[in-house]
Order: sequence, then structure tokens, then C-alpha cells
Amino acid sequence: MQPTGRALPVALDAMGGDHAPGEIVAGAVRAVRERGVPVVLVGHPRVLYQELAGHDAVTEIPIVRAEEALAMNEGALASLRRPRSSIAVACHLVRRGDACAVVSAGSTAGVVATGRLRLRAQQGVVRPAIAVGLPTLPQPTVLLDAGATADAKPEMLVQFAHLGVAYAEAVLATRRPRVGLLTIGAEPEKGNKLAKRAHELLDATPGIDFVGNVEGHDLLTGKADVVVTDGFTGNVALKTVEGTVRYAFDQFREAIADSRLARIGGMLQRARLRELAGRLDPEAHGGAVLLGLNGTVVIAHGSSRARGVAAACELAARLSAQGVVARIGERIASGNRSHRRR
Repeated sequence: MQPTGRALPVALDAMGGDHAPGEIVAGAVRAVRERGVPVVLVGHPRVLYQELAGHDAVTEIPIVRAEEALAMNEGALASLRRPRSSIAVACHLVRRGDACAVVSAGSTAGVVATGRLRLRAQQGVVRPAIAVGLPTLPQPTVLLDAGATADAKPEMLVQFAHLGVAYAEAVLATRRPRVGLLTIGAEPEKGNKLAKRAHELLDATPGIDFVGNVEGHDLLTGKADVVVTDGFTGNVALKTVEGTVRYAFDQFREAIADSRLARIGGMLQRARLRELAGRLDPEAHGGAVLLGLNGTVVIAHGSSRARGVAAACELAARLSAQGVVARIGERIASGNRSHRRR
């Protein structure tokens, strides 16, 4: 256990990710040295000691042994086959009170399944949801679920709304977040059975400022502060937004480099372009958050490099300090009480 008065470390799955363990360890070092976030690495000690030695950081970051690791192509069932995987041990550290949060760039399906198995869902939460921040102004729009629950029921979407509202209030300081339902038309009757029933429930749920349906082209307009959908639709929408933003920015950079006059204009707008690039760069934001569990879990992008890993560790530490798990528990309990009174 950590001595009284010291901040609990973030448990970082050092074996998960396309560039593990090298970039993961480098990210841990940056998190400790540049961001002041305590980190404990979870994985194969011999390999991790070698990586830390390369950064002259052996004495700065502790290591917790994990016998196994989930491969990036392994799905949810791997969490059962590998009970001593690095992500499982990281979750166990949080459950035992030796770490404040978990960060992993490993397989999303593996992280979700292991988190559900090791940390358990919060009381009253049927399924957890992955929340991501879309790069809208003046602050991000929270989209969930982005891939944890593909086959959702209408009642789950109502819970996702509560999860997203609690997250927006605690992390983004949004007052009375507006909730929208992602579907194929603005009218209440548009969509499949899931969307239609979810619209009815959201519209009748106390404590939810429901603004109605939103469409795909509304995701980056700030029409809602929280957008809810099932995990299948949400993941497709997220990947589409990411790909579109990346394509548009690449084309913009090519246009700037196309002529001397364009390059001069780009130099004059350098500060604005740098701000835009930072807002659209997933490495700067840390990753997605798995909400609804008895512990804070941040899922970094599988291709994360050191900067993205450090940002994910900082995000996880901030979420823990802001008590997001407790805020979600309070909101779910309040929502359940309101439901029983109706």
C-alpha cells in the first residue's frame, strides 16, 4: 500500500499497445518527470528494467510483475484465459487500493472485458460505456458508447446518458449538459426500434436535459454536450470522424505547402494552426474513458507513442482526483430512485 499522504500511482499496462513496451515506458517516464503523475508499470520485470535503464529511470518508477499479456488481436475471451495478464494485474491494483486508475493501450475488447471482470460494474449500472471527447468548441462533446456494448437496449442508453452527464459535469465543468441521441433523423419517430424507444425514455427521464435526436453531421457542431448511442454505431461514428479529420488536415497541409504565397499565409496563421492541430491530435488528449466500473480506466489509442501515453496517465490521475466514479454512482442511484417513484 502507498504511505498515507502520498498520491496513489496510475497502474500502467506496459505490455499493451502497438509500440509496447518501449513507447509505453517512455510515456511513463514523461508522465512522472514532465507532468508529476506517479506511475507503476505492470508487465515483465526484466524487459521493463531494461527499458527504464535506457531512460536512467530505474529508481523513479516501480514495476509490478505480470506473467502474461493480451495481444492486440485478442478479444474479450482472452481476459478469461489470461488471469495474470498485465491489464488484469493493473485492475487488481486498483481494486486493492494500491493504484488510483488503470491505463492501457491494449486491445479495447480485452480491456473492457478485463475491467468488467476485475473491477465489476458500479451498483445499478447494467453495462459500462466508452466515452470519448469530440474536438468541438468551446469544449469537447462527449460521445458514448464508443465500442463497449454493441448490442444495447434502450434502458442502457438512458444509463449511458447519466454516465456522460456525470463525466461532462465533473471533467469538463459543463453546467446542465444537453443530451442528444444519435440516429438517422431529427424527428422523434426516425430510427430503428432501439432509437425510437430510447428517445421516449430519455425524453421522460428526470435529471436529463434531452434535446432530441442528432444526426452524424451534428457531431462536431456542439448541438449537444453529450451524445448517446449503442457501441456499434458509436464506434463507427468515432472512426469516421477521426478519419475525416485526419484526411482534411492532411489535405490542408498539402495546400499550404503548394505555393510560396500559401506558405507565407500559413506562417502568418502559425499560432492558430498549431492550436487547431493540438485540438485534433488524439495524442494530446490521452484516450477514451471506460465509465460505469468501480475504478477509473483510460483506454489509450493502440498506436499511442510516449506523448499519448503520458497524456493518458495524466487524464487518469485527474479523473481519479475529481471523483468521477463517485459522481457516476450518485447519479445512477438518483436516477434509479426517480424511476422507482414513477
